[in-house]
Amino acid sequence: MKMEVTEIGPMKRALKIEVPAEEVSQEFSRAYSELNRQVQIPGFRPGKAPLTILEKRYAKAVEEDVIRKLVPDFYGRAIKQAGISPVVVDIPPLDRVKIKKDSPFTFTATVEIKPTIELRDYKPPNPISLQADKRTVAEEQIDRALEVLREQQARLDAATHGTVLAEGDYAIVDLEGFLDGAPLEGTKKEGQLHRVGSKAALLGIEIDAYLIGRQEGDVIEIPQTYPVSHPDQRVAGKTVAFRLVIQGVKQKKLPALDDEFAKDCGPYASLHELREKLRGEMENALKKDIEASYKDTLLKRLIDTHHFDLPDTLVEQELSTIVRQKLQARQRGKVTDSLPAPGTDELKGIREEHREEANRRVKASLILEAIAEKEGLSVSQDDLNNEVARLAAELRVPMVDLVKMIQAGGQDSVEELRARILADKALDVVYRQAFIQG
Repeated sequence: MKMEVTEIGPMKRALKIEVPAEEVSQEFSRAYSELNRQVQIPGFRPGKAPLTILEKRYAKAVEEDVIRKLVPDFYGRAIKQAGISPVVVDIPPLDRVKIKKDSPFTFTATVEIKPTIELRDYKPPNPISLQADKRTVAEEQIDRALEVLREQQARLDAATHGTVLAEGDYAIVDLEGFLDGAPLEGTKKEGQLHRVGSKAALLGIEIDAYLIGRQEGDVIEIPQTYPVSHPDQRVAGKTVAFRLVIQGVKQKKLPALDDEFAKDCGPYASLHELREKLRGEMENALKKDIEASYKDTLLKRLIDTHHFDLPDTLVEQELSTIVRQKLQARQRGKVTDSLPAPGTDELKGIREEHREEANRRVKASLILEAIAEKEGLSVSQDDLNNEVARLAAELRVPMVDLVKMIQAGGQDSVEELRARILADKALDVVYRQAFIQG
């Protein structure tokens, strides 16, 4: 095999590949032999048709079959021989290449390659230095966590008769609308529990202002005028009289912060044991947060200290992923029509807004990939299984369902997961080698 490599840009190469004539002839012979066994030619037994007849009838189909066999094979050999790591390959369509049975076959593949990265020091004697994160779990944080638990264990008790409603109290209310003195169908709510100060609307009316200072048994009239353009023609341009009746008043009662409270929260013998349990959980969470912060800083340092060209294709792929995620976030709770259409100025603006982020992600990925290669890191099946189990627990979905979701994405989804695990391993190597000051 002959090959010429031409540089057509910082990240692009043209590979002109020549397949020897003997290899071409062998592949043609194989193709016609296989064809002879499959087709039936009138006047000839299966497999006995003359080659000249087969060539006359099926030359074009056989040529395409031979090209389909030779191109991937010799392209694979070529990139190994050239020692390059392709990002994307552009191979010309079958109808643009010509092949003859007893002649060398030449085709050109345009390849976008990954950059060669000269890794900076990240190990002793020159590890990356980090300022120590000296955060600790304070007693006040544990106190706040206990208050959250108290809120969760709180009861709503009936207030004493004559209690005046204040913010934070609860009212049991009935609300009904009347038009011209008659009940208006569809505007009746009974026994609704409402927390005063929540600003929650009932039948479209914010009732907090009408409740504060009132007590059980009070009846409040609330006039509500609707615009002429209101879609409900019954009330358009009219005033509906809403009647708000306070049927009851409840107040939140927090349990005493004592050993009995601790026992109600779980298998704890005392309040001290509950505090220590909370302390341990919060310290573990803080430890993970500090480690994540250290790794974020390390990743920024790696990005800032390495300089190389980025493959356009990888950047565009990452940018498309970011934009899709942003649009999906915007779509939650909105109609599809609110999203920008492909090719619009708005969509182009979103892409440009996040292009730098895409550059950083691709750069980080390539650096961590280079570190993983240098360190001889790999991803085992156990690594994949453990990550799927972790994600299932984090997302609170059954592991079998998550596996189905990943499998539905095909091999690309599995490779994406594998790449993420490998990047995490590489960053962990850098973290374990880092020097933390103080």
